[in-house]
Amino acid sequence: MIAVFFQSFTKPDHVHPYHVGSVEINYNAKSKSFEITGRFFLDDLENGLGKKYGSSFHFNDEKYKAKLNEALEKYCAEYFKLKADGRFLKINYVGYEEDSESVNIFLESETVSPPKKLEAAVSFLYNLFDDQINIVHMIVNGQRQSEKLTYPNRYLYRQF
Repeated sequence: MIAVFFQSFTKPDHVHPYHVGSVEINYNAKSKSFEITGRFFLDDLENGLGKKYGSSFHFNDEKYKAKLNEALEKYCAEYFKLKADGRFLKINYVGYEEDSESVNIFLESETVSPPKKLEAAVSFLYNLFDDQINIVHMIVNGQRQSEKLTYPNRYLYRQF
């Protein structure tokens, strides 16, 4: 019984029964910027982009790479915002990396001093699922604070 349960998470032809992603917002003292990594199920992200932009997207297929980069850059700009000490930061899309079941999205902020207050608006895949959970980790000067955001909650505020 347990083997069947776990197989449903690993076989790409099965729909997984939960919708969860993670976002790590890590302040890099050397570059004086935030390095942001989002990790999502590959099929969920394909479907979320498809619903948003009315087109099909396929990871693990080289001919879609340029189209995916363009769509992910726009998608991230809409579904992820970051403020440090009350000021919105410019967030740059760096790229993505995929494996057979998940996709990592890489973003980086403009340079900023280590903040005392950090705010984020994270709503990845809220356009697709009303049960989406995004686990957000904020790390500043080695201090890690995490929270689970469940649709429709998208705002996170932390003091460092």
